[in-house]
Amino acid sequence: MKPVTSSVEPGSVEPNSAEPSSAVPKARFYESQGLRLHYADWGNATAPPLVLLHGGRDHCRSWDWIARALQPHFHVMAADLRGHGDSDWAKGSSYSLSDHVYDLTRMVSACDIDRMTLIGHSYGGMIAMAYAGTYPDKVSRLAIVDGAFLPRPPAAAIDQQMQRWIGDLDKLSASKARRYRTVEEAAERMSAKNKRLTSEQAHHLARYAVRENADGSFSWKYDPIQRVSAPYRLSGDDYVALWSRITCPTLFLCGSESFVPDPKRAGIFPHFKQAEQQIIAGAAHWVQHDKLDEVLAALRSFLGISR
Repeated sequence: MKPVTSSVEPGSVEPNSAEPSSAVPKARFYESQGLRLHYADWGNATAPPLVLLHGGRDHCRSWDWIARALQPHFHVMAADLRGHGDSDWAKGSSYSLSDHVYDLTRMVSACDIDRMTLIGHSYGGMIAMAYAGTYPDKVSRLAIVDGAFLPRPPAAAIDQQMQRWIGDLDKLSASKARRYRTVEEAAERMSAKNKRLTSEQAHHLARYAVRENADGSFSWKYDPIQRVSAPYRLSGDDYVALWSRITCPTLFLCGSESFVPDPKRAGIFPHFKQAEQQIIAGAAHWVQHDKLDEVLAALRSFLGISR
């Protein structure tokens, strides 16, 4: 299966023409479960492959600063998860972790990857760890950016979980997507959610996070159904079983001000064979945006590369 290249995505905001052409990745696609899924290919195909996985309600271009810095040393590919960015939305799906892991196996096959470095943020980190535990021989190094946590068992009985899930889906189906008059308005929304973002960061992230509607307004690209958690998920024991199979060196990068507890404090560190942890001071959940230089320094050291 050959990935398909396209320069500009339908419904997307045009890339900034001021960006140097060498800094703009190729848009490529592959298929998984009938979905057309997108990834940004930063080139350098003869170098070792490195795959970047974003978190929930994000997009692959959120990695641009990291991708540009690592591209001289790796063939960097940043995936848009199903239901995100320029990937198809799944119909009738709860976007389970298992589905995302399967999508990654299809991308690996389409790109003819034998072994790779894998970096994931937030939910992308959970996907990366599940994949590395399923296929430990496929991952040479694993970096998790504020995305390691052990899900708690459901507090409610299964009938209550089902009723909550059904009710949430009904509410969502009756709601209307939020619309913004301009990309700048969407950027302001992002800045309000993360006050550490610079105006340049917020505008860049918003530009790739929205698509233009027929009336000239803009809406988020991600599928809103991802706000709803289905009552069928991997158990805590399932996660531990997968993590215990990971054999490669693993780096956990955590924000000192994040709502996600660091792996040592959360008690999950012992489940990894070759793990190290670094706390980035002054960073919240979006560690790579809040403290880019510190994150790049940590990644370069872990990956054994210099500037």
